[in-house]
Amino acid sequence: MKTKRYSTEQIIGILKEAEAGMPVKELCRKYGVSDATIYSWKSKYADMSVSEAQRLKELESENHRLKKLVADQALDIQMLKEINFKKVVTPEAKRNAVKHLHDTFGQSLRKLCILIGLNRSSWYYEPQPDSNEPIRKRLRELADERKRWGYRRLHYLLRREGFQINHKRTERLYREENLMLRVRRRRKMASESRVAPPPPERKNHCWAMDFMSDNLYNGRRFRVLNVLDSYSRDYLGFEVDTSINGKRVCSVLERIAWFKGLPELITVDNGPEFIGKALDAWAHRHGVKLVFNRPGKPVGNTYIESFNGRLRDECLNVNWFMSLGHAREVIAEWQEDYNSVRPHSSLGTRTPEEFLVQQTEFCQKEVVY
Repeated sequence: MKTKRYSTEQIIGILKEAEAGMPVKELCRKYGVSDATIYSWKSKYADMSVSEAQRLKELESENHRLKKLVADQALDIQMLKEINFKKVVTPEAKRNAVKHLHDTFGQSLRKLCILIGLNRSSWYYEPQPDSNEPIRKRLRELADERKRWGYRRLHYLLRREGFQINHKRTERLYREENLMLRVRRRRKMASESRVAPPPPERKNHCWAMDFMSDNLYNGRRFRVLNVLDSYSRDYLGFEVDTSINGKRVCSVLERIAWFKGLPELITVDNGPEFIGKALDAWAHRHGVKLVFNRPGKPVGNTYIESFNGRLRDECLNVNWFMSLGHAREVIAEWQEDYNSVRPHSSLGTRTPEEFLVQQTEFCQKEVVY
């Protein structure tokens, strides 16, 4: 018997005929259905009008739609839990997440891209070769040579070598290569009014001196006396020994003055080597004025304090000294590098030697004019 599909309205009409007294067998012959179908219709649509049947059909359709929606949401939640163990922020991470879900659940790429928040054009994008690879390689090499330099000074070296790159690009590559340094910030101190020393105005106008200390490999302490030209940031000289008294300080100044000339001022702290009679007599004999910091106020000698930080960070902390002679050799090499290679932001990214040459040329032009 050929089966027919009846609408809800037609089924209710057939049931109305049965209620009017037409036998079930005649209804089955008339409409081509079995008596079991008639009884099934009665159990479902008995005492129901056409409008009520239509409403029931709409409710069934809505229920089916809601079930499908809940099932899709449950599947989405389950898929999101699969990638909840890591951050999905970058396009590369999102592509990996879509690939993982596609292999695991077999869902369509369109649905997975919407779920992860990835544009489908990004999914089909093929990465191009990295044009920054030569810069990355050289940046890693320079960072390995200059272990305590930040991206700004490394950027100056890259520019010197001919790389056409701006500082923002250097910083981005520097961070992508995980070359960042941990910088220990000093605690802020309360500001106090004080009489500031005169700012340096020319070469040999003002020198700055201070002591540092470090250990040999066996734990033996030694001291380093540093002498700096505050105007040009020129590292004039140093002395390394286990003990340095006032007379040794004077001999170091004599040696430096033989090559560089005498300063007008020397800024020092209140250490015993600086407040003793030996340095006072030497300064009086050569007409040099000593400017002392207030006790406990190292900010009065900012140039040498900043220099000490660079020396410790870039030289003392990255070397292992076997003897005093070895320490002198290492610091002498760093002195040459500091004066001729290391760019200084306070000098317009120039080295002290380049700064002094340009200042000399500028003064000569002024004399000619």
